[in-house]
Amino acid sequence: MIKPLEYVSRIKPYVPGKPLREVERELGLRECIKLASNENPAGPSPKAVEALKTFMGKSGELCRYPDGSGFYLKNALSEKLFADGAKVRPEEIILGNGSNELLDIAVRTFLGPGDEAVMASPSFVVYAMAVQSIGGVAREMRLRNHTHDLPAMADAITPKTKMVFIANPNNPTGTINKKDEFDAFMKHVPDGVLVVMDEAYCEYVQDPEYPDTLKFFGQGRDILILRTFSKVYGLASLRIGYGIANKEILEEMNKIREPFNTNAMAQEAALAALGDEAHLKRSIQINEEGKQFLYGQFDALGLKYVPTEANFIYMLLDTESRGLFDTLLRKGVIVRPAGPKEIRVTVGLPEENRRFIEALKSVI
Repeated sequence: MIKPLEYVSRIKPYVPGKPLREVERELGLRECIKLASNENPAGPSPKAVEALKTFMGKSGELCRYPDGSGFYLKNALSEKLFADGAKVRPEEIILGNGSNELLDIAVRTFLGPGDEAVMASPSFVVYAMAVQSIGGVAREMRLRNHTHDLPAMADAITPKTKMVFIANPNNPTGTINKKDEFDAFMKHVPDGVLVVMDEAYCEYVQDPEYPDTLKFFGQGRDILILRTFSKVYGLASLRIGYGIANKEILEEMNKIREPFNTNAMAQEAALAALGDEAHLKRSIQINEEGKQFLYGQFDALGLKYVPTEANFIYMLLDTESRGLFDTLLRKGVIVRPAGPKEIRVTVGLPEENRRFIEALKSVI
C-alpha cells in the first residue's frame, strides 16, 4: 500500500461535532439538541432562504459553473466595509469555501517544509493541521489567563517564522486580545511575517476594546483578516467565508485557490444575508440573552467558566470532560469536549439552554 508523507501521517484528523441525526440514530433518541459546533441557533436570514428558493427556481443556473470571481458578493462586502469606515476594495477581498479553506490556501502559498508558524494552544486546531500538512513547524504557545499570550508569541518569532495565527475571539475559550495589546504585538512583528487574524466570531463581540485589525491592513502591513458567514449569519452548511488583505498578498493566494471554490448558492445566500441587519441584530441579541442566562445558572450551580465574547462558553470542570460529554449525549444534549477537564457549549435558543441546564443538573 502506498505510504503518505511522514509529516502527513503524524496529523491527527479534525473531529467535528456529532451531527444530530447520527446521535439520534446511534442512541435511538428523538429531538436531540446540538450545542457543539457554534452554529447560529436562530438559523439563516429569511432573506437568504428566499434567495436560495429563487435561485433553485432558475433551473438553467444549476448546470452552469458559479462566478469564480464572486464579483457581486465581493462588491457588496466592499460597500459594507466602506460604510463601516474601512476602505477595502473588491480586489482586496478573497472568497473561500468557509474561512477554513482560506487558512489552507494561505499556508500553501506562503509556507514551505521547515518553515515555522506561531499560534496559541489551545486554539483552533486547523492552524496546526494546515501547517503540518505541508511539512511546516507549528510553534504552539500556551494561553495565559485563557487568552493568547501575545508577548510570548512575539518572542517566539524567529527568522524561520513565516506566519502567525491569532483567533480573536479565541476558539475554544471565547476570550479576546484587546486593542492596546494587539497594537503592541504588531510593533514586534517583522516585515515578511504574515499575521492571520481569524475573526470568525467578531460580530458577537461586545467589548469596545476589540482591536481594529483593518487599521493595519490600511497601513499596508502583512495581515490577512478572515471572517465567515458560517457563524452569526447562519450559513454553515453552505461553506462560505472571506479574507481581507492587500492586493499583492491575494494575487499570490489566488494562484492556489481553486477556480470555482465557492458555489453559486452560497454566494447568493451570503449576498442576501449581508443585507439583513434585522436578522443580524436578532442573532446577537439571542446570544447575549443566552449568555447571561447560562452565566446565572453556572454561578448558582458553583460551576467555573470563562466569560465569552463569542457564541460559546468554555466550562472548567472538576471531572473528566469525556465522561460528562457521554452522559449528556445519552440525554440528547450534544456539547463539545475541549480538553481533559474542559467543555465548550454553544449558546442556544432559550429552550435549548434550559434543556442543557436541566440535563447538567441531573448529572452533577
